[in-house]
Amino acid sequence: MKKVKCALIGSGNISYVYLNTLKNGGFSIVEMVGCADIVPEKSKARAQLFGIRDMTVEEILNDPEIEIVLNTTNNAAHHEVSHKILQAGKHVYSEKAMDTNFPAAKELYDLAQAKGLRFAAAPDCYLGSAYQTARKLVDDGWIGEPLFANAFCYRGYKEHEREADYAGAGAAGTTITYDMSGYYYNVLISLLGPVQRVSGFARHVTRIHTNPRHENYKKPVQKQAGATLNLGALHFHNGCYASVFMTSEGVGPEIPRVEIFGTQGVLHLPDPNCFGGYGKDVYLTRIGSTEKIKMPMTHAFGDTDPTLPTLTGKYEACFNSHRGIAVVDMAWAIRRNRPHRSGAELALHAVEIAAAIDESEATNQTITLTTKPERPAPLTAGMFGISAESGIDT
Repeated sequence: MKKVKCALIGSGNISYVYLNTLKNGGFSIVEMVGCADIVPEKSKARAQLFGIRDMTVEEILNDPEIEIVLNTTNNAAHHEVSHKILQAGKHVYSEKAMDTNFPAAKELYDLAQAKGLRFAAAPDCYLGSAYQTARKLVDDGWIGEPLFANAFCYRGYKEHEREADYAGAGAAGTTITYDMSGYYYNVLISLLGPVQRVSGFARHVTRIHTNPRHENYKKPVQKQAGATLNLGALHFHNGCYASVFMTSEGVGPEIPRVEIFGTQGVLHLPDPNCFGGYGKDVYLTRIGSTEKIKMPMTHAFGDTDPTLPTLTGKYEACFNSHRGIAVVDMAWAIRRNRPHRSGAELALHAVEIAAAIDESEATNQTITLTTKPERPAPLTAGMFGISAESGIDT
C-alpha cells in the first residue's frame, strides 16, 4: 500500500518524539519527509538527526506529495499554522490543544470540513497500552456501570521563575487548563464517551518571584492572565459524573491521577501523559475486596525503556513514548477510507470542555455543550510485536 508522506512544522522540544515514532517506529504506512521551524537551526538539527529534509514552511505546504502535516508549534501559534496547512489542502495533526478558544477551534473544524480534509489533535496517549487496557476492562464490564470519575493534575511549572519565553505564553488558552487538560479529557472520553454538561471554577493565581537572583525578586510574575487553577464538574451523556482538577501552582513531584468508580469495581489508572508500563500500570479493585490488582496489559504501544539513551545523547521531552501513533492511525484511515480515531470532533470537544469551565466561572451557570463526538474506536487487543501495527489498521 502506498505510504502516506508526512512533514512537521515546529522543530522544538516535542518534535523529537514525533519524528522518532514516525521515522524509526517501524510503521509501514507512513513516510516522514521533512521538518521546518521558524528558527532554521532547529529544523536543520532535527533533519540531520533523523535523515529527513530540512525544509521551509512554504516548501512543506507546496509539496504536492505531502499529505499530513504535523503542527508542533507552541500553543499560541497553533491556529495560524493549522489554518495555513488546511488552506494548502493538507490534513492536519496538531499538538494539543486544537486551539486556544472554542470559536477559533470551530473555525478550523469548519474549514477542514469544507475542504474535505482530516484534522486530528494530540494527545494520543489514550491509544497506549494502559488506557486501551482500561478501555477493554470498562467495555467488558469489570467495574459494572461507571458512576463517577476523579481526575486531577497537580503540577508546578518552572515558568514562575522567569518571564514568558514566547509571545502569547500565559495567555488564555495556553496555560495548564488547556495544555494539560486534553490528556485527561481524551482518556475520559475514550472510557466514558462524550460530555453533555459542564460547570466549574477557574482563576489565574498571581505568583511572586521567589528567586533572589531574579531581577524581579519579590515582584509579581508578569504572566498573561490565563487560568492556572480550575475545577470542573462533568456530566457525561452515559450518566457518569466526573471531577477534573488542574493546576500549575503545585510544589514537589507532579501528582497525576485518574480513577473510575463503578457499581462492581474501581479502576486506578496511571498518568494519562504516558502510554503505560515502567510503573505506569493499571490496577483494579473488585466489589467485596480492598485489594488493588495489577492488570496485565492487553494492548501494545506502551512506553519504552526510560533508561535507554536518546539519539541526541541528552534528555528529550517524552522521548520514551509512542507520541504520534494517532498520525499512524490517520494514515491508515486515509488509505482505508475510514474515520481516524483522534478525529476533529474529539479535538473540538476537548476544547469546548475547557472553554465551558471558563464560561461557567464567568457566568455562574452550567454549560450545555454543542459537540458530541463518538467514542474513539478501540484498538485490537492482543496485537504485539511485529503485529502491533495491525491493531491500528482497523
